[in-house]
Amino acid sequence: MIPVYEGKKIVAIYTDGACSGNQNETNTGGWGAILEYGQAVKELHGGEPDTTNNRMELTAVLEAFRALKKNGLDIAVFSDSAYLANCFREKWYVNWRRNGWKNTKKQPVENRDLWEEILAFTEANRVAFYRVKGHLNVNGASFDCAKEYGRFAEWNGDAFSEADFLYATERNNRADELANIGIDEIRGDSAEEPDGADVPA
Repeated sequence: MIPVYEGKKIVAIYTDGACSGNQNETNTGGWGAILEYGQAVKELHGGEPDTTNNRMELTAVLEAFRALKKNGLDIAVFSDSAYLANCFREKWYVNWRRNGWKNTKKQPVENRDLWEEILAFTEANRVAFYRVKGHLNVNGASFDCAKEYGRFAEWNGDAFSEADFLYATERNNRADELANIGIDEIRGDSAEEPDGADVPA
């Protein structure tokens, strides 16, 4: 559990989506999610052919929500998708709904089916979205912890410690690994099945 939430009844969710050949007509996407509640941890993954990276990012958080056993929960979602995090932090969906699911360019909002189901979960629970930077190698020689923690705090506020930042980053990296397992399975490549546990909450 992320240190700031230890001892609190909060479900922490870490998600990531990936798409190999994202700009091509034929591609393969994958998603990964980790749910934590106290000491209980559950890892999920999957994939789809002919999709997009954004759709996989949304699918990851949606599948995590679907795994919850009840509503009325306090949930913290950590994602490296600005598309996902900013929608909820800046309430894009309010105007989308008001405008008949049209964006500022008067075009239909992409992935409306996923957004609507995600919104239903956010309205049935108390959900906060936080942004992390993807693909950070915290053990790499060029990793600047102070700089990256500063960016994390700028995005998410100063309630999180450096230890929280490092933990969330490591969990995001694991979610990325799970997303790539999903891609491998769709392609038919061999993939390691992650360990499961009781679904939190």
